[in-house]
Amino acid sequence: MGDMSRIKRDPAVMAGKPCIRNMRVTVAMIVGQIAEGATIDDLLQEFPYLEREDITQALRYAAYMASGQEIDLSPAV
Repeated sequence: MGDMSRIKRDPAVMAGKPCIRNMRVTVAMIVGQIAEGATIDDLLQEFPYLEREDITQALRYAAYMASGQEIDLSPAV
């Protein structure tokens, strides 16, 4: 599966949707942009606060979820 440490779910951020490092950038937004033809470099230029690993993990998370498996992203207590 790989590292997913940058993908967070918090009910107080974007209604609990999987986000990048608790920012208001959802995995779905990143995957949607890639699906529309954006490259990783395009996203890094458009969103300078993102890092390449943020996007890589978002894509890895989406691929894993599409496989029908789930990942526990509960906030640490």
